[in-house]
Amino acid sequence: MHSVLLRSDTNTVAFLISSAVLCQTVPGIGEEMSSDSVLLLETAALVAPVTALEFLREDFLLTGEGPILSVYDLQPHPKTRASLSVLHNYRIHGIRPRPLTSAPRSSISEQTEQALVVFGGKAVRLVQLRDEDPLRLEALGPLIELQDWALDVRWLSGEGHSLLAVALAHNAALLLDTTERQVLVLCSCLEGCLLYSALLLGDTWGDSVLVGGTVFNQLILWRPGVAKQSREAQVERRLLGHSGVIFSLCYLQEAGWLASASDDRSVRVWGVGRLGAAGGGCGKADPACLRVLYGHQARVFSVRLGPGRVFSAGEDGACLVWDWGGGRVQLTLKGHRAGGVRALAVSEGCSETRPGGGRGGWVATGGADGGVRLWREEGRAEAEGETLTDLGFVGKGVPKVVCVVGGEGGSQVRVVVGTDQGEVYLHGGGQWGLVWEGGADFQSYCAMDVLSVRAGGSVNWDGLCAVGSLTGVVQVFPLSQPGAGVLMRAGAGKIHSLTWVEGQVRRQEGYLLASGAEGTVYRWRVEAEERDAGLVLKTQALPSFLLPSCAKRWLAAAVLLPRPAGALWVCGDRRGSLLLFKDGARRRREEGEGKGKETEGAPSRAETEGDPALDGNRVEEEAGGEAALRPACCLFGVHGKQGVTGVREYGGLLYSAGRDGCVRVLRIRPGGGGGGGGEEGEAGQRGALLEVLRVQRACKGMEWLERVLILEAEPFVLHRGVEENVLEEEHSDQNPPQQQEEDGGGEENHRIQERETGCQLREARFVIVGFHSVHFVVWDPVRQERLLSVPCGGGHRSWALSPPHGGVWRGQAALVFLRQGQVLTSRPPRPTDSPAGSQALREGLHGRGLGCVCRLGGLEGGEEGGHWEVLVSGGEDTSLSVLAVQAQTGTVRVLAVIADHISSVRTLATVRPGDDGRRRPRLSTLLVSAGGRAQIQCYRLLIGWDGQLARPSCQVIQVARHRLDEQWERKRNRHKTVKMDPETRYMSAAVVHDGTERVLLALGCSDGAVRVFGVSEVRGQVELLWESFHHQRCVLSVATCSVEDRRGAWCVLLFSAATDGRVAVWDLSPAASSLDRHPGEAQPAPTPCFTITAHQSGINALAVWEKPRAELGAGHQVTVASGGDDGQLTVSVLRVQYRQGATEGGRAPLQIQLQAQCCVPAAHAAPLTALGRLGSGLLVSASPDQRVCLWSCSSTGLCQRGAMFSHVADAAGLEVWLEAGGRQGEAEGPGSGPTLSFGSMEDTGCRSGSSPGGVSGSGDSPGRRRGSRGGEGGRGWVVVCGQGLQLLQIKNRNQDEVKDEDCGKKERVKVSFVMPLRQGQDKPNPD
Repeated sequence: MHSVLLRSDTNTVAFLISSAVLCQTVPGIGEEMSSDSVLLLETAALVAPVTALEFLREDFLLTGEGPILSVYDLQPHPKTRASLSVLHNYRIHGIRPRPLTSAPRSSISEQTEQALVVFGGKAVRLVQLRDEDPLRLEALGPLIELQDWALDVRWLSGEGHSLLAVALAHNAALLLDTTERQVLVLCSCLEGCLLYSALLLGDTWGDSVLVGGTVFNQLILWRPGVAKQSREAQVERRLLGHSGVIFSLCYLQEAGWLASASDDRSVRVWGVGRLGAAGGGCGKADPACLRVLYGHQARVFSVRLGPGRVFSAGEDGACLVWDWGGGRVQLTLKGHRAGGVRALAVSEGCSETRPGGGRGGWVATGGADGGVRLWREEGRAEAEGETLTDLGFVGKGVPKVVCVVGGEGGSQVRVVVGTDQGEVYLHGGGQWGLVWEGGADFQSYCAMDVLSVRAGGSVNWDGLCAVGSLTGVVQVFPLSQPGAGVLMRAGAGKIHSLTWVEGQVRRQEGYLLASGAEGTVYRWRVEAEERDAGLVLKTQALPSFLLPSCAKRWLAAAVLLPRPAGALWVCGDRRGSLLLFKDGARRRREEGEGKGKETEGAPSRAETEGDPALDGNRVEEEAGGEAALRPACCLFGVHGKQGVTGVREYGGLLYSAGRDGCVRVLRIRPGGGGGGGGEEGEAGQRGALLEVLRVQRACKGMEWLERVLILEAEPFVLHRGVEENVLEEEHSDQNPPQQQEEDGGGEENHRIQERETGCQLREARFVIVGFHSVHFVVWDPVRQERLLSVPCGGGHRSWALSPPHGGVWRGQAALVFLRQGQVLTSRPPRPTDSPAGSQALREGLHGRGLGCVCRLGGLEGGEEGGHWEVLVSGGEDTSLSVLAVQAQTGTVRVLAVIADHISSVRTLATVRPGDDGRRRPRLSTLLVSAGGRAQIQCYRLLIGWDGQLARPSCQVIQVARHRLDEQWERKRNRHKTVKMDPETRYMSAAVVHDGTERVLLALGCSDGAVRVFGVSEVRGQVELLWESFHHQRCVLSVATCSVEDRRGAWCVLLFSAATDGRVAVWDLSPAASSLDRHPGEAQPAPTPCFTITAHQSGINALAVWEKPRAELGAGHQVTVASGGDDGQLTVSVLRVQYRQGATEGGRAPLQIQLQAQCCVPAAHAAPLTALGRLGSGLLVSASPDQRVCLWSCSSTGLCQRGAMFSHVADAAGLEVWLEAGGRQGEAEGPGSGPTLSFGSMEDTGCRSGSSPGGVSGSGDSPGRRRGSRGGEGGRGWVVVCGQGLQLLQIKNRNQDEVKDEDCGKKERVKVSFVMPLRQGQDKPNPD
């Protein structure tokens, strides 16, 4: 029974209506579904916390994610082999393989079958793993439901029966016959208390021992098998010491150790002796605590034992490997984004000793982020301080600069050191040697850089070393032949920096840039040539660069970009600016006139030291007498005041790093005009321009960044040519000329389209190199983890990576650095020492709760790629994730991670012109994210199919950002106003109007305000247009709807809901029309034109839509569905009309009336947090009660048409959509099921919003008319987010078919039992 309250505008009537009756009176979804049809929700993809892991020897890994059991084959390369939903509505918490009685040391591959018991919650089920081709998982019998929570299960030996011992949460144990599915024995402990964890030991029921971790922070040991008639047993051992509850237990039989992991962040190891052995009892009479291990920064969730090793994992996301002898942490394995490690498994190989003395095996961790990580555990690792080695520098002076050369083509890696005495030393083969002695000019100060080259015609690699002095003298010499050096001069002042840049002919030449006085950067082209007499250096002076006037005016980084019309140089200076130089025209002129003479075989320093004439002539020739080149484009101070530290190019994009803690991804785009020499600085408005696409922040506290290393070495550039022409044609097809004219497609739209089509290069996966406190860190921004960490002391030191990787990170490297006059190097990490050597069996998502999710569209990957749904999720970890989900296989790929927010992301809004439910080979979407600290971020997402990597790709372009506190700081006379609350949060967002100049965006705020912003993509601005504090309470949700008046003009309605249970209706048509006429002017805040009382408490979600005018007479009917904290679902029907005769600014004013209202008070057992509309008559709701409900909405009321238990806890966000049907000629994939007919999708511009998972802007705005009826006859999809993410497919089935299937399956069997009674009471019936 559902209590349904119907209201009208004249009277109120309350009565009860049976849901069955309602279902009969409601025709169905829209007007096309038969009354005997049933809607079913089926899981298509799931990302949830991994709560169970178990190894089968060294060959297979079993994982439990929600109710799904998966098998990974570890040999020869880890991959998924099979998956099966086992526990229905329960989450898997444990997997126990049946012990192999025959050939115990053989692998499962030699056995044809392997029985497993899977348990979690109150459910237990037997599963069989068949090693066939393909490998299969089969359920052995139905699901066995108990009356208490199962904490542990153990296989027992029985004659012809499968016996299981089950430990229960109320400190009891039972003996279960799985064949007959009945309880044989039930025994409880006299100490009746709840257990947080339990461990069963023993091969028979009589020898079994139960170890329980109680709510009183104690460990108790008792034997269920000793209880006879009373069926009650006493506690035989009690272990005290923990100050928190115990989450995990593990026993090592060979050593008699019992380990416990606790809420108090500690792991304790107890010497308990033999437990569960025949006649062994409960082990030692007085167990002692052998070790107390503190190392975790949060609660410890799991612990495992091995000979001489302890493995623990906890909420801090780390898996620690402890050495038993010293009780120290040997290894720290981190690979999960957030939320901690929920499951831990260690294979038997970690306990076996290899012939070499080490151990080998697998360590697997499952995280709250839904990821599974696999490490190869080999040998013993040194402690953190033992990873540093002193190279034992012996030489004159103190080392000031260190560089590394070699490593190419198998060559030896050598360390080059420059001292304060002007000497250069080389370390190779374990010895130091003096290479070059500079003399007085190079003493007390030394700038040095080294470049690895291979002389023309030679197979040997060498290093070119450049040394600069305080007097402007630069010496360049090969390390193998210092006497063949060249002496040059870069002005008369101090050489601030020397920078080598690889030449266009790879590894055969290089460009040397010397930053001198007054911002002049001198340049030479240097080439090494192999001759009979040895190496000869050929140098050519190039025109110098002139940096902009500022403090700290010297070069910090540079990269060369070869172009057919002339080379481009992108430089970064110490002031934090990025500069673009062009020297193509001058280079061609120099070659034609014979300038830039090449010099060979330079005399030694001894020959030129006393000849100032020769020295002066050389400088005049090499420096050139022309004016220096000025930058063609300058991004002044883009990296702050601390300077740029690195610039590199890869795949056509630029990556710059600085000491502001940011990496900026840039591209070079053509400017407004052609040419542009840049000699007089006039090319800033012409020619090529630098454009920042997006900004990537490192982890919190990592502000000093040094450079970017590419993580993927594969070429993935989408080359211009036929492929790009196809993309451009598809883009033009999506926006035909007449459609562009309707949209007002002038210069603004043209510039936006030019930006989209001009950025066809996919961003590379990269890692960030920098310093975090006193550690040198290599950070992966996508996985949010450290790949390398070396305690070096901080950033103010010279350092180099060994071996140099040519700008590509290959997973292993050693750091060479200077500290207190020492040259130290770190040990190259083994694969087990860093996540770079781990294998991600499954990528994780946010880890912490997801607050919102939004669909961008469907992506077509061709015949091989299949169909993908592209989603964006935002979470409490302050990041956004762009996801590609393939429903056919359940695959979820992370395309991009955006970490620009400083607080949690609460809501998302998108502008998707022309979205009709069809899949396309390319998507372009404007995404707006908002959340805590009143922060708004705006991005342009370009998503396509990468044919070379055979997977979806995403390019993120940062458009604009806004914060209320920053806007307040820019106000005039701000001392006269009240500063905004810095803790203001944006709770929900909705796109009001997609105009030609700006996008109008409405946001509900926690400070009680409704704010409307204008987003201009062309100008890259987000401006606050108006704000209203009408609600005076936290605004939880906003939504929009558009109706058309008698003259054909669109009326935009905004609905806002607050914590008082009321919905306010705003007419934003004047603001939207004025925005198009006067885009630069702020608008006065309107007042609500109507208010609806819908709930008794806060309204978390809204869904608004209009009924087509063809089905109505005069006026419009707008339906408002809302869900609140009271668990109630309310539907209000409004009548919107235009008053006759009166006009307001040339437009008739609105008249709104409440026509009817109905509600379901107990729609959910918890607050209704998310609501979505699918089709013209179907609502989807979600709640923390973990139910997803389908509701049919018609003129007679609300009817629940279906419900499903969701495996996502704390549901906060929801997104629904209809996939376009068969009219597009799509072939249905296997298992796709029948399509649904959800009625007409021509209901005018519907937007929905929810809090905190506000998803809005998925429809078309009044500025963009709908051109098709996509969505008819399509399939319905639902995405729920919270503590995970679940994709559901809605199917339409006949009731008789569903009953027949349910009768045939019989997948559930409830096993009832009665808890043991006191002595003297009758024996209970096990049935």
